[in-house]
Formats: sequence, structure tokens, C-alpha cells
Amino acid sequence: MRGLVRGMIGATGILAVASAAYFAYDFGMLRFNNPSLSTYPVQGIDVSHHQGDIDWKTVAAQPNVRFAIMKATEGGDHRDSRFADNWQRAGDAGVVRGAYHFFTFCRPGKDQAQNVVATVPKAPETLPITVDLEFVGNCAKVPTLEEMVAEVNAFFAELKNTFPEKPIFYVTQEFYDQYLKGNESRFPDHYLWLRSVFQEPQQEGCSRWSIWQFADNGTVDGIQGAVDLNALCPSETGFAHLFPAVAAK
Repeated sequence: MRGLVRGMIGATGILAVASAAYFAYDFGMLRFNNPSLSTYPVQGIDVSHHQGDIDWKTVAAQPNVRFAIMKATEGGDHRDSRFADNWQRAGDAGVVRGAYHFFTFCRPGKDQAQNVVATVPKAPETLPITVDLEFVGNCAKVPTLEEMVAEVNAFFAELKNTFPEKPIFYVTQEFYDQYLKGNESRFPDHYLWLRSVFQEPQQEGCSRWSIWQFADNGTVDGIQGAVDLNALCPSETGFAHLFPAVAAK
């Protein structure tokens, strides 16, 4: 009986520790990565309607927010409800802006590109268009490599007349391993934005990735609740090499 009681106490203790850790992580008190500005001098955020009404003047004053990539579109017809406001106010506050499209596996790439063109303003000194490629939050379909290559290429073929710049691919490690690894040449030439919230990915002079998403539970003055945190390749002190269109920033 004593052994059973000790086992129950032990299980309860483990559960309590796990719950406390989850709470700490969810509220930004626990992060696996905390890159310093001395090592990663150009840091920024990515946002969507989930962040609500953002005080962009306050955000722009933070030393770790040099850029903001904001959700614009998803699939063939969805537009983020906060995009137009975020785009305007972030620009007014002097934050380097970028827009991203969440790519769905259940709509043709051409249709999705038309949604982007109809939504994202063509503006100077902005980051290239980002396409978010991941399984989380997507439809149930899991395309073959051939299907993925065809639709992503169709997306950018439709996009290039309006946004001819080399795009950014945001990918999870799972997506990268399943589709991109070893097949990079089959996709449009791109910068890589890599999600890795548990460990710092290896880097060699910006040859592997250009942007690293290092946390999804960050806190930034001017934003209520959690926000994703990112850093530019550590050998970059500005945007000139990777993103010449925003070299002046």
C-alpha cells in the first residue's frame, strides 16, 4: 500500500512539474532559445490576426524588432483580417515589412497566387513574399513530391510578374525533410526561413538558412500575448546581402 501511495505521489509530482513547465512555456517564461543581439543583431517578429491590435510605434522601439513578417493570405480566397492594418501601421512606424501566404495543399497554386496579388500591396523597401509551407493547420491532403513541386511552381509562375524577387520559403523541419531536402533544384530558387524552437540550427555563412524562427512564445512590448520571434542569419548585420530591395534599412 505504501508503495502504491508513493507511486501516486510520484505520478502527481511529475504531472505537476509538467503542468508548470507547460504554463511557463505557454506564457513565455520558458524558452529553449534566447539568441542575444550581439550574436544575432537583426531580429524580428511574425504576426497575424492572432496578435490582435498591435501598438506598432511601441513595437518599433524595441531593439529586437527590426522587421515584421505578417500574414496576408491563405489558400485561394482567405485574407487575414488584420493584414491591411498591420501593413499600413508597421510601415508608418518604420518597421521593415514582409507579407506571407499560408499555402494550402487543397487549392491550386495558381489560384493562391492570385489571392496574394489581389491582397498584398507592391511597396518599395519590403521583404520578398514568403510562402508558409507546413503540415500544421493544413488540409488533410498530403501531396506527393511531384504534386507539391507542380503546385508550388505554378504559384510562383503566377506571382512573378508582380513579385519577381527571389521568395522566402518558411518551412518546418518535417516539411523540409519530406519535400525540400535533396530536391531544392526542383523548386524555385529561394531563401530559407527555418522553424526550430528547440535548438539552434547549424549555420555556415548563410548557406543553409536566412531566417531562423527560434520561439513561438515570445513577448514584445506593444503586443498582447505571445508572438513568434525570429533572427536573421548571424553573419548579417543588415538586409543588404540577403534582401537588396531593403538595403537602405
